[in-house]
Amino acid sequence: MGWTNELYKVYELASENPENGLLPILHSTANAQIELVIDEQGNFKGANTVDKKNAVTVIPVTEDSGARSSGIAPMPFADKLVYIAGDYPKYAEGKRADNSKYFSAYMSQLALWKDSGYSHPAVSAVYKYLEKASLMEDLIKSGVLELDPEKGKLLQGVKIAGILQEDSFVRFVVQYNDLMRIPQTWRDSTLYDSFINFYSASMGNSQLCYAKGEVLPVTYKHPSKIRNSGDKAKLISANDSEGFTYRGRFSNKEEAFSISNDFSQKTHNALKWLIQKQGHSFDTLTLVIWASALEELPDEFGGAIESEWDDEETYTSLPNYKSWLQKYIMGFKQDFTNNTKVMVMGLDAATTGRLSIAIYDELRGSEFLNNLEKWHANSAWLRFWKGKNTVCSFSIYEIIRAAYGLEQNERLECKKELEREQILRLLPCIINGTKIPYDLVQTLYNKASNPLAYEKNYNHRNVLEAACGMYRAYKKGDIPVGYDPEETNRSYLYGCLLAIAEKAESDTYDENDKKTRVTNARRYWANFAQRPYQTWQNIEERLRPYLDKHEHRSFIEKQIQDIMDKFTPEAFSDNNRLEPMYLLGYHHYMSRMYTKTKESE
Repeated sequence: MGWTNELYKVYELASENPENGLLPILHSTANAQIELVIDEQGNFKGANTVDKKNAVTVIPVTEDSGARSSGIAPMPFADKLVYIAGDYPKYAEGKRADNSKYFSAYMSQLALWKDSGYSHPAVSAVYKYLEKASLMEDLIKSGVLELDPEKGKLLQGVKIAGILQEDSFVRFVVQYNDLMRIPQTWRDSTLYDSFINFYSASMGNSQLCYAKGEVLPVTYKHPSKIRNSGDKAKLISANDSEGFTYRGRFSNKEEAFSISNDFSQKTHNALKWLIQKQGHSFDTLTLVIWASALEELPDEFGGAIESEWDDEETYTSLPNYKSWLQKYIMGFKQDFTNNTKVMVMGLDAATTGRLSIAIYDELRGSEFLNNLEKWHANSAWLRFWKGKNTVCSFSIYEIIRAAYGLEQNERLECKKELEREQILRLLPCIINGTKIPYDLVQTLYNKASNPLAYEKNYNHRNVLEAACGMYRAYKKGDIPVGYDPEETNRSYLYGCLLAIAEKAESDTYDENDKKTRVTNARRYWANFAQRPYQTWQNIEERLRPYLDKHEHRSFIEKQIQDIMDKFTPEAFSDNNRLEPMYLLGYHHYMSRMYTKTKESE
C-alpha cells in the first residue's frame, strides 16, 4: 500500500496551508447548476443558474452519499432537486416524480445535524426554508426552471449547463445577520468543521485499520469523483461478495481489508487535489507525478524545455543546450533532500465504476531528475522550433503524434485511445531511463520515409525531426546533432546525397513553384529508402536538367562527389533497405546547406 501511505503524507503536509484548496475530510465536490439565496430565517431571496466555469462546489458527504450510484443516499446539505424539493411531485414527471422517500430521507438527516451540538446557522436556515416545500415554485417564479404551460409540469428536454433541469444540483447562499460570515456555504470553513465534528461523533464500527495500525472507525464505502467532479469510478471497492474479489483467501471483506474512514478520506482527497493541481489526462488515463515533500518538479511531459538564450549562435549548439539543461535541472535538485522521493501514478478507467492503477512507481528524487536530464539530452535534435533553428528535445505529445498521428486540419492528430497506450509505453523511458521501444523508432522511420503522405511540408519536417531525435535517444545520445564529415556509414551517406538532390532542384524553382511543386528527391523518397542504389540513379539522372541551370552547378557537383568519395564500392552498390541513419544524414546535410554562409561557400 505504498501509494496510499504517500498520499496520506501529502494530505498531512498540504493541510498545513489552508489556502491551497485541499478538500477537508468528509467532503467532496459536485457541479452545481442552480444557486439558491435565502436569509438566516429561511426566507427565499432569489435564485439563478450557475455558469459552468464556476460550477464546482465543495459539499459535505456521508459514507453512503459519497459513494452513491443508485438507491436513496441523500447528501448532508447541498443536493439535487429530487432530494431537497418538497413540492417536486407537483411539477415533475417520470419514475422519480414521487420523491417522498428521497425528500424524507434528506430532511431526516438534515434534522439530525440541525438538532445536534454541532449545528450551524446555515443548516438551520436551509431546514427552515425547505420544510415549507416551496422550492420548485420559487425556482419557476424566478425563471430558473421552465414550465410547460399546457401540462403545468416542467418542460421536457430543457437543460441547465448541460443537465436536464429536473436533475439539477442546488447549492445555497445564506444572507446572515452577522455580515462577517461567508454567505457562499460551499466556501465556508466553519460549515466544513461543523459537519466533520457532527459526523465523526456519530461514527461507529471501530476496527483495526490496516493502514495506520490503530483501532478506528472503518469504512467499506470509499469515495468516487477522483479524476473530476463527474467521475463515478472508484479506486477501492469491496461490494463483490460473490465474485473472486477475496473468495478462497478470506471468508469476508472485513478480513480482506480494513481501512479507517479518516485514512480513506485523506488519501482520496490528496489524490484529487494532486490531479486537479498537476494532473495530465489522456482519454480515460490520468497521470500525476509528485514529490514527497511537495517540491516543485519540472514538466515531465514537456519537451524542448524552453530556455533564455543570449544570442542566435547558441541555438545550433548541443553543448550549450546541455549546459543550460544541467543548470535547469540543478535548480530543482537544490530543493531536494536525500530522502526526497518522486511518485508516478497513472489511473485508468477499467469500467465506468472502477479505476485501475495503470502505472505506479517510486524513485529517489535525484534519480528522477537525472533520468529526466538524460532523456532531454539524449533526444535533443536541431529543430525548427518556434520560428527558429534550435537544439532542443521533444514533448511526449510531439513524439506520439509524429509516430501515430494523421494530418487533420493541417495538423498531426492522434486518436486519444492510441495516445493513451503510447504514453504508458514512453513514460518509463523518460522517468526510469529504460530503452525506447524499437517499434516506435521503426514507425517514425516509415512515416518520415513517405513525405508525399503529408500535404504540409512542415508536418513531414516535424515527423523527420522526431524520427532523428528518437533514433538518437535509442542510441543513448551517441550521435551528433550536426553534420559529421568523418561519418562513413552507408545509410548516412545516402541520406546526404538525397539532401543535396532535393536542395539543388528546389533552388531552381521560383517562389510559387516552391509552394506547389514536388522535387524528384521527395517523389522517389520512399523507393530510395527501400532500394537506394537503384533509385539514386533515377534521381541523379532527373537532377541533371536542374543542374544545368543552377547558378552554383560546380559547387553542387563537388558536394555530390565529396560524399561519393566516402563510399566503398561495395557499400555504394548495396541495394538493400537503408537504416534509420539515412534520415540523420539527410537532416544533417540539409541543415548544413541552409546554414552555410556565403563566405564558406
